[in-house]
Parts: sequence; structure tokens; C-alpha cells
Amino acid sequence: QAPLVESGGGSVEVGGSLRLSCVLHDSPYCMGWVRQAPGMEREKVASIDTYGSTTYAPSVEGRFTISRDMKKNILYLQMDSLKSEDTAIYTCAAGRGCALGQFNRWGQGTQVTVSS
Repeated sequence: QAPLVESGGGSVEVGGSLRLSCVLHDSPYCMGWVRQAPGMEREKVASIDTYGSTTYAPSVEGRFTISRDMKKNILYLQMDSLKSEDTAIYTCAAGRGCALGQFNRWGQGTQVTVSS
């Protein structure tokens, strides 16, 4: 299976914005972003299926926007109003379903650091 290649992580101040991108070479049914902070459980941040239906974790609802360019096979995560608790490694994921346990393809992860 083709790899998932992320970009766009980095450091930003509280209240700032970042956009993550993930390039694929096919169109899986569901794609999403998963994050993990040190000492914390892995958390599904957002997902989008082939019909464009999206889901968000309550902690990011209204601040993050997931989108997908079906022609270019690129997944995006626009992150606005960032908080320090958003600091984590963000990983692009894909699978036949949108539940965390249904993701079976993973990117390498990109660090997002939000500082005050």
C-alpha cells in the first residue's frame, strides 16, 4: 500500500494556526488525523469519509477543520485558535472505516507544539 506522507507541523503560539497536509496515492474510504501527547492515550482528532462526512473530537470542535481533495488525494487539517493542550504528534491515518480501530494505514507523524 502507498505510504501516507505528512507535512505542515511546527511550533506556534497559543491562538495561532497551522495547516497539516497528508499526501496519498489512492482514495481510501476514510481518512483522519490522530494525535498523541506524551503520557496520553492516542486520540482521534478528526475524520472524513469518501462522502465528505466529518467527525471531530469534542476538544477540537469549532477550531479544527478537516478536508480532503479527492482529485489530488490530499488530506488537510486546518487548526485554528490553537491551545497548549493541542501539543502532540499528529499522524495521518486511513482505513475502511472511520473509527480509530479501523485505521490500518499510518503516516510517520508530525510534531505540533503550541506555546504560550
